[in-house]
Amino acid sequence: MVRLKDIAERAGVSVMTVSKALRNQPDVAEATRQRIHALAREMGYVPDSIARGLRTRTTRLFGVVVPAVTHPIYARVLLALEERAYEMGYDLLCAHTLNLVEREERAIRRMLSRRVEGLFLSPVHRMAGETRIYDELAVSGTPVVILGQPPLSSLPFPSVAGEDIEGAYEGTRHLLELGHRRIAFLAGPVTAPWAQERLEGYRRALQEAGLSFEDRWVFAGGSTIEDGIRVAAQLLEEAPEVTAVLASNDLTAIGCGHYLLNSGVRIPEDLSLVGFGNTLAATYFRVPLTTLRQPKRRLGNAAMDLMTRMLQKEAVESMRLPVTLAVRASSGPPRGTGPLVSRKQAA
Repeated sequence: MVRLKDIAERAGVSVMTVSKALRNQPDVAEATRQRIHALAREMGYVPDSIARGLRTRTTRLFGVVVPAVTHPIYARVLLALEERAYEMGYDLLCAHTLNLVEREERAIRRMLSRRVEGLFLSPVHRMAGETRIYDELAVSGTPVVILGQPPLSSLPFPSVAGEDIEGAYEGTRHLLELGHRRIAFLAGPVTAPWAQERLEGYRRALQEAGLSFEDRWVFAGGSTIEDGIRVAAQLLEEAPEVTAVLASNDLTAIGCGHYLLNSGVRIPEDLSLVGFGNTLAATYFRVPLTTLRQPKRRLGNAAMDLMTRMLQKEAVESMRLPVTLAVRASSGPPRGTGPLVSRKQAA
């Protein structure tokens, strides 16, 4: 490894002069500065960020703790965060929780041990009100921005999330305006605030249209393609009268649609299907999916804006970003009054 001392010997100057030149300090002659920079490049010098951090008491690191970067929502959010961090001269440390409480706690403590200057966190949602790890985080004084809705309204950190109630309301209104009156809802995880808000948006739209909220049309849809496949089989069996489905996320909608299409159910002729998230897979699904556009990159940019202001000791407030409808081929007018039937079963 090339050291400052090695460059100084080649340049015939002191180590202090090399250090100042590489940091572009004003008290080094321009010709000397350029010569030292050229030598550093020629010799393959790479600054020691750990040593610099010890000297300046900064790390130029942001931590990001999310369920998994392979999730299409977090992938786009992370891309926006990384682009902005790069512009600011920061690096990102990323950890996955896999939605496990114990992994989240370990990841947060590891981030604090690395002295990250700010932390972006998508919390693991809990049934109980256990806040010990968040209390530790608050006591640390590390600036924190919550990605999405916080699991507890009392968390002392600002958050950036989409308008989930309004989004689900608009998705339900779209189906109502097409003429649907028997609309099923595939709910997300019961402990997730975003899932609760999307259920509330669905409920509000039905009530506004003068329709009753039917528990039998609400299914535990989960949050994965596999969950959607599972719930589609249940839907065919238990609610053949429905003419449309609003899913709380795109992956569940895609799994549901995949199973229904393979069962001979036509989309949207037999059943309309609407997702939530506007992931890339929604556009290229077998029947392009009508969905709600979740502001993924804008969420990442807004989160970094909050973090920048927090680093500057400015007061900040949580933000909600608009969610809009993207109409594609999977939604249309309702079929007749007959029940939803798998054409493979009928054959």
